[in-house]
Order: sequence, then structure tokens, then C-alpha cells
Amino acid sequence: MEDVLSARRDDGVVYLVGAGPGGPGLITVRGARLLELADVVIYDALANPRLLSYCPQAETVYVGKRAAAHTLTQDQINELLVKHGRAGKKVVRLKGGDPYVFGRGGEEAEALHSAGVRFEVVPGITAAIAAPAYAGIPVTHRDFNSSFTFITGHEKDGEAVSDVDWSVIARLPCFAFYMGAKSLPTICQRLIDNGMNAATPAATIQWGTHARQRTVVGTIADIAAKVQAAEIGSPAITIVGKGVSLRDSLNWFETRPLFGQTIVVTRTRQQASELSEKLESLGAEVIEAPTIELTSPASWDEVDEILRHQSFNWVIFTSANGVSHTKQRLFELNLDARIFAGARIAAIGNATTEAVRRELCLQVDLCPESFVAEALADELANRNEIAGKRHLLLRADIARPVLRERLEAGGSALVRDVAIYETKIVSALPPQLEEALDAGRVAWITFTSSSTVKNFVHLLGANFQARFGTTKLASIGPITSTTMRELGLEPTVEAKTFNVDGLVEKIQEWEATRRV
Repeated sequence: MEDVLSARRDDGVVYLVGAGPGGPGLITVRGARLLELADVVIYDALANPRLLSYCPQAETVYVGKRAAAHTLTQDQINELLVKHGRAGKKVVRLKGGDPYVFGRGGEEAEALHSAGVRFEVVPGITAAIAAPAYAGIPVTHRDFNSSFTFITGHEKDGEAVSDVDWSVIARLPCFAFYMGAKSLPTICQRLIDNGMNAATPAATIQWGTHARQRTVVGTIADIAAKVQAAEIGSPAITIVGKGVSLRDSLNWFETRPLFGQTIVVTRTRQQASELSEKLESLGAEVIEAPTIELTSPASWDEVDEILRHQSFNWVIFTSANGVSHTKQRLFELNLDARIFAGARIAAIGNATTEAVRRELCLQVDLCPESFVAEALADELANRNEIAGKRHLLLRADIARPVLRERLEAGGSALVRDVAIYETKIVSALPPQLEEALDAGRVAWITFTSSSTVKNFVHLLGANFQARFGTTKLASIGPITSTTMRELGLEPTVEAKTFNVDGLVEKIQEWEATRRV
């Protein structure tokens, strides 16, 4: 990455980056790093929107093309790349799959070269390799074939499968047709007409590597009819060859416990990845829809005065966010965790406890078994650690007052309840969530705090309940569930252990009972 980091501001460069086949974890390390450094990201319809979380600082431009619906023409996209490159920007052209495999990356590279704009190509995993792998189909196998061929189901507009020598293709042992669902009847008939055995195995895979992946298996004699009956549309890829016969034994992806479930994560962007990764590892498609963003307090005066000059018997953290923001402010003040010398540390929840250990290098003296403020107050009272003691609460501006009130009522000598960070509602929900809700594709919405519930409902508007339809709702704990019920929403499940692992476990349990 030294080339990128050392580039002058007036030295524009365009990176043609393969986004991979769709699964957000299948972009290359270099591609992800370039997104983090980009000034401008120009992305396609087949690039997973989740990848934009790598580049919150960048200007993003959608130039997706689907069938006849083009946001911009290819010439206009080329002009856009040249414009930003000439402006001295680091531009990532994020393209589904691999830029040079039926992705028109070659045309874009030619345009950049002609305009004198520096460019680089970052290969991506192409769908013809990844989609079959996720469907349990090896594209090469020593028992079946020693070659594998890529073919496009259509070339230029209006010239579907126009320039293919079918007599050659019909003799190949294994090949893939990109974007061939619409042309599949013609493709299969021409293969048979040119001598291919009609019983040759074939499979069509829609949305390969996504949780909504669908796979139809047949032969070249009947695959087109089966695809039509299953209403398989774009994006899709068709594999022809004996490797298809191994699908029953090698189908690892579509058997995952949450496969096919679209699950919405409403946590902050900084926190979403942990929950998203756990859900995706179980086969779910995740839509990250942060409803809150975290900011510094409007004024640091109170916090700074406390951190610099006051001492306490107990320092209490109620969230991992509070820990992170405390660490950051200590760094900015040229201080560190030694200011808490002599104090004992309390934390609510395993995630908060782990954050204290990892980020502040402090051991936690008290973490209640039940991850709520009431339980912490009970534990402190049982240990005679309220009356006459000094307590510091470092938490969000919207934190519930119950802990402070319990400490004051118990005779605390001093309670300082300060906002180490503030929470703000985001301006809008992401368009992919709106589309998924309207299409009835959302299986679950997860709520990890009362504020995520309130903000989500506010952002959806007055008709929010009607938009949920049959969507199931998952709550991280009783406080969040109470807020949901106050707003007219009934949790489908509530985590028994009030953390991310407990939330995922409950969703899994619910889905498992429905499959029996």
C-alpha cells in the first residue's frame, strides 16, 4: 500500500477493483484497503453495498446497470472516471466480480489510458468460480475435466450469444455461461443441436454467494424449463459439466442454520460488524441499517475536570462505547488509565468487561450476572459499596437514570454521571433496507438498545407497523423489549443472555424449531 499512501494529492489514480461475487467477505485484502483510502468510490449494482462501510469518508457514486435500466451509460461512466482522476483524487471503481471478466473493465482502462489518467487493476473473485463453489459444484475435478471455460450469455446489446462457435462449446467438458438465464433455452438447444449429450448435468445459480442464493439442478435438456418454473432471474450463472453431480454431497453453504434469512442490524456502524459477522457465518444475509451515530459531547469541560482532578471509589462503565470514548479522551488529554488508581471498576455486560480489559488494560472488579443497571445497583448494595462511597459513571447522554438514582438513594457520598459520548439519530435508513422491506424479504430485525428501537420506528414513519409485515423482531434484553412494547411492537425472541451472542442464539433456536 506504500504506493497509495505516498501518492501526492495532485496525482490522481483510478483503481479498477473487483468487488468479488457478492458475499461481503469475498473482496480481496488490497481491494478493502483501497476502499479505506479512497476519495471517491464509483460502484456497480452487483457490488455489495456492505463494502461501502470500508469508506465512510469517501464520496460514493452509484452507476449500476441492470438490463435496460442504466443509471449512466458506459461512456458516461468512463467520463466520470476520467474527471475524478484528473482532479487528483484516489478513485475506486468498484465492479462486481472481476473487472476484466465480462465486466467492461477493459473499456474503462482504455478510456483512462487515452485520457492520460493513471490506473491500476485489482482482480476480484469472479462469479463463475465462486457461485459454483457456494453451490457445492467444483468447476474442475480430476475425474471429470482438466479445463473450464467462461462464456457470456450475451455480448453487445441486441446480440445475445451471437458470436459463439457452438460446435466447439458442445465438446467442452465444463463451462459457465454468465448472465444467461434469459437466453438459456436457446443456449441449451444449440448445445444439443451441436452434439452435446442431452443428459449432461447443468445447474443455474442465482445470487451466488449471497444468503438468498438459489440453485436449480437438471440437465441441458430440462434446465431451462426448471429455471423458468423456479422464476430464476438475474443475476445468474449456469454451469454445465459433470461436477454438477457432486452438489448433493458438497453443498456446504445452503445448509447453514440461517441460510436464506435476511436480517437487519440496527446497531451503530462502529458496533455492527460483530453482530453482522456472527449472523453471516451462520448463512444469513445482513443489511446494516445503523439508527444511531456516536459523537463527542458538545463540551468536554465537565469530563476533563473530572478526569484531571477528581478521585472515586468506583468507576462504572455501562457499555463498550463508554470505554472506547474514555480511552480516546484520556489520549487527547495526555493521560492514561493510571488516573483510576485506587478505584475499583464495575462494568455491565461481557462486552463492556472485555473492552475495559482490552482498551484500558484494567481488570473489572464487578460485573453482575444480569446485564442491566438494576442488577449492578443490587450488587453494589449487597457489598455495602454505595453508602459513603464516591461513584463515577462514564456513559451515554441518553443512559437511563435508574443507576444514578439508586446510588443517590443508597447514600452515595458523590455520584458524577457524565456523558462521555452523545448519541444522535441518523438522517435516513439505507435504500437497500427500504427495498428489502417493501419486497417482503426481511426475515428479522434486531434491536440492541432502546434507542435503536425508537430511532428505527421514527425513521420508518407513521406507518411503520404495516411495513414490518411478517418480519420477526429480536430483542437483546428486557429493557429493549419494554421499549418495543411501548411502541406497539412485540419481540419474537428476547435474548436470555443480554449480549450479541445471546441474541444470535435465540434467533437460531427459533429458526431451528420451525425447520423440525
